[in-house]
Amino acid sequence: MKKILVACGTAIATSTVVAKKLEEMLAARGVAAKIDQCKASEVPSKASGYDLIVSTTEVDGTAGKPIVRTLSFLTGIGVEADVDKIVGLLG
Repeated sequence: MKKILVACGTAIATSTVVAKKLEEMLAARGVAAKIDQCKASEVPSKASGYDLIVSTTEVDGTAGKPIVRTLSFLTGIGVEADVDKIVGLLG
């Protein structure tokens, strides 16, 4: 099972929305993933334990892990393309 870290500014509302939508869309494609949330400032201390980082804001210290920075899960615009990219990066 792949592990995804979803980061936003405060890890309250925005990352919750993104994580839920991403979980649903990945499940619909048959992709099993464990999704956790964090503040953008926590990414450097957590990134090494994940396969991919999805963020709604700029983050540093991703430990070489791929990152998808997007607002599509909030706006609905381009979300399918972002999910395609995420699935591709997860391999």
